[in-house]
Amino acid sequence: SSRHVDVMEMDAASNTGVDDVRDIIDGVHYAPLSARYKIYIIDEVHMLSRNAFNALLKTLEEPPEHALFVLATTEIDKVPATIKSRCLPFEFRRLSLQEVTDRLAYITEQEGIAIDRAALELVAREGTGSVRDSISLLDQIVADPEETITLELTQRILGTASAIAVRDLVQAMVNQEIARGLHVINQAIDSGSDPRQFGQQVVEHLRAVMLSQTASSDLLQASQDDKDLFE
Repeated sequence: SSRHVDVMEMDAASNTGVDDVRDIIDGVHYAPLSARYKIYIIDEVHMLSRNAFNALLKTLEEPPEHALFVLATTEIDKVPATIKSRCLPFEFRRLSLQEVTDRLAYITEQEGIAIDRAALELVAREGTGSVRDSISLLDQIVADPEETITLELTQRILGTASAIAVRDLVQAMVNQEIARGLHVINQAIDSGSDPRQFGQQVVEHLRAVMLSQTASSDLLQASQDDKDLFE
């Protein structure tokens, strides 16, 4: 229930100063009450001030045997080298499109939600490999649990252009058909697509084609149908 007495968590994004770190330093020498270790979790640790890092350094150099520190960050380059050199790093990668899609499929199945696989793939792609972000997007498109969620509905809610519109625009660019390309863009925006997002989708499509034709489609985070198309 996230209330264990020997697990302490601090959000460094809102507790950045020396006094915040000193609370940890003062309590770290006391033995755990019920667990084998006392666990200190410092989230977004890169947000600590330089003085706070310096105050924490001594404890990290010689921590009590019963204390473990977990320093979490999304910007490791902002963590001082003196701190990093005293830690054992674990780098977590983003999940593949297939892995996120499978997870979303499992969730919707457990919740009894009818949704097309293509819609789940779109949600996973927009989540950029983050399961949490993908689930948040999934929540946005599930308005009625009794309704079957289609790819078209998902595109409309998320403001993404259809794959057909992206392909039509790229084909118009290849054929140097300016008028047709402008018509495709105008139609996509009129259909509810966000212009910046549409532009990003076009860039991602062109990148996928380049990777597929110069290296291998195995490098792509895409469905098998899309991989066949790019080749």
